[in-house]
Amino acid sequence: MNWDDTTDTTAGERLVDSVADREDQAVEAALRPKDLDEFIGQEKVREQLDLVLRAARARGATADHVLLSGAPGLGKTTLSMIIAAEMDAPIRITSGPAIQHAGDLAAILSSLQEGEVLFLDEIHRMSRPAEEMLYMAMEDFRVDVIVGKGPGATAIPLELPPFTLVGATTRAGLLPPPLRDRFGFTAHMEFYEPAELERVIHRSAGLLDVEVRPEGAAEIAGRSRGTPRIANRLLRRVRDYAQVKADGLITRDIAAAALAVYEVDARGLDRLDRGVLEALLKLFGGGPVGLSTLAVAVGEERETVEEVAEPFLVREGLLARTPRGRVATPAAWAHLGLTPPRSQATGNGQQDLFGA
Repeated sequence: MNWDDTTDTTAGERLVDSVADREDQAVEAALRPKDLDEFIGQEKVREQLDLVLRAARARGATADHVLLSGAPGLGKTTLSMIIAAEMDAPIRITSGPAIQHAGDLAAILSSLQEGEVLFLDEIHRMSRPAEEMLYMAMEDFRVDVIVGKGPGATAIPLELPPFTLVGATTRAGLLPPPLRDRFGFTAHMEFYEPAELERVIHRSAGLLDVEVRPEGAAEIAGRSRGTPRIANRLLRRVRDYAQVKADGLITRDIAAAALAVYEVDARGLDRLDRGVLEALLKLFGGGPVGLSTLAVAVGEERETVEEVAEPFLVREGLLARTPRGRVATPAAWAHLGLTPPRSQATGNGQQDLFGA
């Protein structure tokens, strides 16, 4: 994804997308904190993980397997690298979709060094045969390699050096219980508060050699959807605007003007989000309306509306999913500056919807 000076933020190219593109990955490598003390936010997770790692170092043992769950962009990959750094161990990075066969996993496991950290992103998307092999590897540090096919197949046991598996998932509910139970430490990453994102922005600005005023950082943080990755991305776009249109200093006015160019409003909604709300409010009176009908009205695929736009709108309390369809909340009407119909304003529900 190539971000240039354009306001065309399609569903596949969104400034507020929490999934990293290649530019994000390159910048994040420079911005990532190197240890737990430098890591901002996730206070409970940091405290608990610090205890786990300190105890393992004191015993001279390999750290327990760690499962990190939460939305994209909250720091799961960063924490995996910090775990390796804190344990003074190398790290191997792969992902669930890359492991399609048990042999793929066996090749990775058999090449691990003692104490090495294996980071497995999107672990819920790993194939079932590989998943079953992972059970034994995590618990007994052993895998059985099958040689041959049919009745003549032979299982050859392969001993593995002790290692630490760090699994990351955005959908912890998809992990089977036998796999989930084999993790010694499980943590859920929460969305960040604006004050925490302001600290992230100030730290990143220092590393990027950008001058940002406190009110400028607050303006960016308020539009970052509680996600550090989005905060850093918005900071880079505001930096570009400040360097071209101003003297390079990021103030509240500069930040607001820059993000207006990129169509990111005060609550972090972009063109797609507002398009969904406007269709729901202006065309369907606030709902209820079916997902397919709403997607057609917006001009997007059903999956795009459901998986890209709706989660944030629901989390912000702007949209509700009901058995009868999507319904706008009073906050959605207020955000777009529109007056709700009597049924929405009075909150009488189904009686007013059917004119009863």
